[in-house]
Amino acid sequence: MELQITQQEDCGVVTLPTRLAMANASELRTAIHDFTSRCSTRIVLNMEHVQFVDSSGLSVLVSALKKARSVGGDAVLLRPSEQVMALIMLTRLHEVFAIHDSLETALAELAGSEGFAA
Repeated sequence: MELQITQQEDCGVVTLPTRLAMANASELRTAIHDFTSRCSTRIVLNMEHVQFVDSSGLSVLVSALKKARSVGGDAVLLRPSEQVMALIMLTRLHEVFAIHDSLETALAELAGSEGFAA
């Protein structure tokens, strides 16, 4: 599965591929940054298909969050698997990201983040 980005309710929904690893980190980071710069500062990072994440993959997530916040937006995570969630907890990223089980709640949170300042 490749990276897919769609626009929904003034937010970008980024459906991430099955692997977030060094092999694709640079390409993913660039695509997300470009979309954030051109289209939407509020991003849902849909992780429902992600099966593997390494440190480079984690850096893609953090980079997306930093980019969104640098332009007055925000980024949230959607549906990480149990295995990926364990890594998120281990690295304490659950303290940095809002994590949602449904797209509706993720979009609702981002709708309330207009004017967010990091």
